Amino acid sequence: MTTTTYAVLSEGLEKSFGKVRAVRGLDLAVAEGTVCGLLGPNGAGKTTAVRLLTTLLRPDGGSARIAGHDLVREPAAVRRRIGVTGQYASVDGDLTGRENLRLFARLHRVRGPAARVGELLDRFGLSEAADRPASTYSGGMRRRLDLAASLVERPDVLFLDEPTTGLDPAARNQIWAAVRGLKDEGTTVLLTTQYLEEADQLADEIALVEHGRVAHSGSPDQLKALIGSYAEVVVADADALVGAAGILDQLTGSEPVLDRDRLTAGAVTTDPTVTLPRLVRELDAGGVALLDVSLRPPTLDDVFLRLTERKELAV
Repeated sequence: MTTTTYAVLSEGLEKSFGKVRAVRGLDLAVAEGTVCGLLGPNGAGKTTAVRLLTTLLRPDGGSARIAGHDLVREPAAVRRRIGVTGQYASVDGDLTGRENLRLFARLHRVRGPAARVGELLDRFGLSEAADRPASTYSGGMRRRLDLAASLVERPDVLFLDEPTTGLDPAARNQIWAAVRGLKDEGTTVLLTTQYLEEADQLADEIALVEHGRVAHSGSPDQLKALIGSYAEVVVADADALVGAAGILDQLTGSEPVLDRDRLTAGAVTTDPTVTLPRLVRELDAGGVALLDVSLRPPTLDDVFLRLTERKELAV
């Protein structure tokens, strides 16, 4: 029997700012060598949770262990084992890429700093621009330099807060490749992102944060399974729309969504017996004039919208 070792483990973590309870009993378990996506609406408490787990804030209650160290009793040990890349680049624009990494290496008292800096510049495709001021870098290059800076000390756990915000697709793919490479090397990554496709691509597990606590967690496929598949029918005319909606209602048990401009009716189903052939047979038997029928798995966007509430959220 294998016992899972957790790189991040929090139980009942609490944080309030005055009368506002930002984090309300956060339970989070991130296995070593995995990527965990922390998702939730704006104001759900994600950023506060990350600031707690990285020792930037002291919790009011609960407990947490990061890379085997107690968050409250051993904050210095926690800081030695983690790397943090925030939403905004922390590099100095007046320094070159190489000088920025050397500065971080000196701050962390890294042995053999020149070799480590050279290794990171190569790894993130920055060698050719290494001796240019960081202010001349593109957004994607600055984010890669920022990520490289957080890896100077080879952290066990890396916290990435919105790492690809504002980047173009090519630059985003470069960051994704870097995160996959870190996971392959055994680094644990806790990722907060507004891009649900990003979480779907990178995360082994996802924790959906709502009202300052984890409301749902699981792999992307497990979370998608919670809301079922989406059946959509395109009909020939407005008269057929009512008939299609009635049949979808009977088959799925959920209220169909009608789009009278597009002449579509759609409904969510968690019933595995509702297959595409069955949909076609039932609609045909009901005399519905069809143009198209589809049955697709949900996206993480669907999961996010269905499983997170958008009112009375924590700050």
